[in-house]
Amino acid sequence: MRVLLTAVAALIGVMPIGAAARAEPATPVTWGVAPSGKSGPNGRSSFTYKLDPGAVLTDYAAISNYSAQPITVDVYASDALTTATGAFDLLPAAQKPTDVGSWVAFEPAYRRMVIPSKSRMDVPFRIRVPENATPGDHAGGIVASIASPESDDQGNRVRVDRRVGARIYLRVTGEMLPALSVEQTEARYTGNLNPFGPGSLTVTYRVRNTGNVRLTGRPQVHVAGPLGLGSGTTQLADLPELLPGGVFTTTVRVDRIRPLVRLDLDLGVMPVPVGDQGIGTTMASRSATVWALPWPQLVLLLLIVVASWLMIRRRRAIARALADARAQGRADAMASARTTEPTDGTADHSPTETARGSS
Repeated sequence: MRVLLTAVAALIGVMPIGAAARAEPATPVTWGVAPSGKSGPNGRSSFTYKLDPGAVLTDYAAISNYSAQPITVDVYASDALTTATGAFDLLPAAQKPTDVGSWVAFEPAYRRMVIPSKSRMDVPFRIRVPENATPGDHAGGIVASIASPESDDQGNRVRVDRRVGARIYLRVTGEMLPALSVEQTEARYTGNLNPFGPGSLTVTYRVRNTGNVRLTGRPQVHVAGPLGLGSGTTQLADLPELLPGGVFTTTVRVDRIRPLVRLDLDLGVMPVPVGDQGIGTTMASRSATVWALPWPQLVLLLLIVVASWLMIRRRRAIARALADARAQGRADAMASARTTEPTDGTADHSPTETARGSS
């Protein structure tokens, strides 16, 4: 059975001509893609456009072969997406684009090309924006792909598709609506074994770009106990770039949180349009409640209560023993006094009276 594997090179930031994929045959193969003009690359970092619905534009992509042998590449365009980790990626090769990738067309002669060693071809393509295209940002990429047969770990023959490319950022004119939504917020409190030390919150949240422009975001989390006790705000790391419709889930840790039994958490994210600071934005937020029971403090308090109770009980026992000893001492003294004192009858008799009575 032939297995199709697809390895997609990450399209991070600038994708210059030097950005390349390397195949695994005996002779290494290296190639790259970059924005270009009729006479070669022109220093652009990406294919960036601002067009009206119905507009048509012709541009060029430079496909460069850095290898010492000819290569055969498939050239096409695809739609972009935001991965679960917040990275920029393209649809799998087998999935047809429905957005900006479908607006790009190459002449048949340029869809599969043989590029000689150590050479470059500047490939023209046409972008046609549909009349009903929605306003806002549409992202994709121009891809140069090389498929080669290889063997997997079990010795099976597989077909590996390696891709490199350059990003497309196309903004269709109209109303720009930047908006983020915090769809989920979960928190867990972890106490400190040191009863006098604060604990930490582990916060997991999910953010979706519900607007029509590319956005990053500046998140923050506000935590407060009952009646606002121990309240504080912590700034979190900025979000990665989210394409319209993109979703990003992350987990962060917030330290120095006191265990105030019940904590109210409010996570807010301020949207930041990418490269377009003139667009106004509104903070998105979501609240949650987390129980932060002070177990170490409760255990310490219990130990203090038990120790105090034992101390009080011991003092009472000592006091009772002393009281019993005093009472016993008094009783012994009184008993001793009774045994040594003469009676009244013995004291009234005398020898004289006895002799007189005998006469």
